[in-house]
Amino acid sequence: MMRKSDITRKTNETEIAVSFSLDGKGQADINTGVPFMDHMLDLFIKHGQFDGRIHANGDTHIDDHHTTEDIGIVLGQAVLEALGDKKGLRRYGNAFVPMDDALAQVVIDCSNRPHLEFRGDIPNAKVGAFDTELVHEFLWKFALESRMNVHVIIHYGRNTHHIIEAVFKALARALDEATMIDPRVEGVPSTKGLLT
Repeated sequence: MMRKSDITRKTNETEIAVSFSLDGKGQADINTGVPFMDHMLDLFIKHGQFDGRIHANGDTHIDDHHTTEDIGIVLGQAVLEALGDKKGLRRYGNAFVPMDDALAQVVIDCSNRPHLEFRGDIPNAKVGAFDTELVHEFLWKFALESRMNVHVIIHYGRNTHHIIEAVFKALARALDEATMIDPRVEGVPSTKGLLT
């Protein structure tokens, strides 16, 4: 079973193209025009053992908001499409990731009930040229379009880069766990009989 997807989205503000495989080897081809997001998406693909090509061209001469938001939208859609009918899915994933002074946790439910719960503080408004409030924007759009429950908990940390990096690595590892196929599961893992 090939759990892959190819999604493109073009607006007057951005053009996003994502090719994504849940069952990969951590091979990433990232070029978004937002250097900090390039770094985060590269490690997301690698630490989730996905394969992903994520290219974006957006109105970054204004700021990084539209591009970052739209990447979250299209990547979420790509994950949802790659999941297919969700038969045999483990469904839940939980990961703690330390990054020097920071500790982040992400818990995921592939429930078809989109929700982002974000607890914790990012201490600085910027890391380099990147507006750190866009981390929440990306995660919310990703949760919405992938139709997942995504809970992000920043337990502690001082360095803004370390905190955000820990969040993206934890997101990758939790998603990898939640989207694994469990041979014990018959059909979809829900007493309702569906996760769509």
